[in-house]
Amino acid sequence: MPAKSDEVREFLATRRAKITPEQAGLSHYGGNRRVPGLRREEAALLAGVSVDYYTRLEKGNLAGVSDSVLDSVATALQLDEAERIYLYDLARTANASGRPGKPGGSGKPGGSGNSGGSRRRRVREVRPTVQRILDSMGGIPAFVRTERLDIVGTNALGRALYSPIFDSPTRTSAVSPPNIARFKFLDPAAADFFADFDASADTTTQLLRAAAGRNPHDRDLTDLIGELCTRSEDFRTRWAAHDVRVHRTGTKRFRHPVVGLLTFGFEAMELSADSGLTLTAYSPEPDSPSEEALKLLASWAATSDRTDKVSR
Repeated sequence: MPAKSDEVREFLATRRAKITPEQAGLSHYGGNRRVPGLRREEAALLAGVSVDYYTRLEKGNLAGVSDSVLDSVATALQLDEAERIYLYDLARTANASGRPGKPGGSGKPGGSGNSGGSRRRRVREVRPTVQRILDSMGGIPAFVRTERLDIVGTNALGRALYSPIFDSPTRTSAVSPPNIARFKFLDPAAADFFADFDASADTTTQLLRAAAGRNPHDRDLTDLIGELCTRSEDFRTRWAAHDVRVHRTGTKRFRHPVVGLLTFGFEAMELSADSGLTLTAYSPEPDSPSEEALKLLASWAATSDRTDKVSR
């Protein structure tokens, strides 16, 4: 992964490149523009800071930058919620050693509340209470993942749904948690399993980018990103876009090798008592083909479980 100052520079430069003067409400003076999107002086004008100061920010120097300036820059660059959170996470990392009086960061809504993510223990497994909650959700697939997209807990239907990931050769050992990102970019089977693979691959990359902003000193996370950048050109290309995402609700489609196409609505909920863990549950539309396919998946899961017990 690049140095954090490089990350700030590239993030701000790629956001600026996405906005045209017309989108920003600026007059277009014609002539050939040498940069895509806004010029630095235009971004500075919109943010209400000097060109020299904005240039300092875009060179990666966020140390000591106030919340009001960050807000102004975020507004000027038309950042969405995930991008604003990410910018504040980068600023928290820059200020982690120089502002000891603010260990929780800016306190902005939606922020991670971590001072760079380096001093809070990241939870890597589910508590028994959480596992009981998963198991009680017997009619729908549900699982818990870490920020680096390790699957650390499932119910029976969640395990059945994600069986291609659990059985993938990308899993480092039988006792290690399967990793969604490693499966998605290093196992050819992923292109079949994720029915909307391109959008899904973007989401995975964007979630890892956002996690890296919150936890820049998480060795396991940086090792995973380094591995994917080295081994997958597809991931490397997507990573270079510097896009981030908040992923709370939506629709996902899977092409399961046993029951075929499944379309689910999903809800993703952070476990506030377990830093870094997110519980995701999938639900099909009532009386839909996916609901029928889910019943078949439940039957297959029960049969597979009985077979496993007999073999043991």
